Amino acid sequence: MKKKISLLTLGAALIAVPVLAAPGLKAGADGNGIVTRAEAQAHAAERFAKLDVNKDGKLDASDRAAKRAEMQAQMFERLDANKDGSISKAEWDQHAADRDAKRAERGEKRADAGEGKRGMRGHHGKRGGHHGIMMGRADANGDKVVSQAEFQTAALARFDAADTNKDGKVTAEERAAQREAWKAKAGESRPKPGAAPVAPTGE
Repeated sequence: MKKKISLLTLGAALIAVPVLAAPGLKAGADGNGIVTRAEAQAHAAERFAKLDVNKDGKLDASDRAAKRAEMQAQMFERLDANKDGSISKAEWDQHAADRDAKRAERGEKRADAGEGKRGMRGHHGKRGGHHGIMMGRADANGDKVVSQAEFQTAALARFDAADTNKDGKVTAEERAAQREAWKAKAGESRPKPGAAPVAPTGE
């Protein structure tokens, strides 16, 4: 009898994907590689609409749970090659092999481009990395709910930070400079190997 994985037990086995990760508008709306403030605002509105699964005008735990369930169902559909409602060990192994092949291909492309290895956990080793941190900052009032206004404000704040010459546009060069600044900041916040912890100072 072949081993099978049910939809109910698949969730824990799936690769975790940050639900709130929002890809940037890197090429600009017209593909010229330059992002205007208006484009950034429109992109933020589009992202919010996609993340607001229950369409109640806010992002909270219920949206994350619904999005996660949706992603799990989509993953199950992809893995269930013969559409019999369950995933056999052969189907799971094939998925793992395909995934490893794609990772190897991406690694070769990065090597050819002279790029180093990149982890899956983002800054500080946490899943979601930079995007998770940004979403936390978007929650301005700390109520664990991100309103559309908070989401837009955070998105435009990131745009303004990247727009170093304040011309209302973010170029590829400015985006690269922002990434380097993030990397430098992340490196400064990590304790150096062998460094003794800093004791709190008393009054």
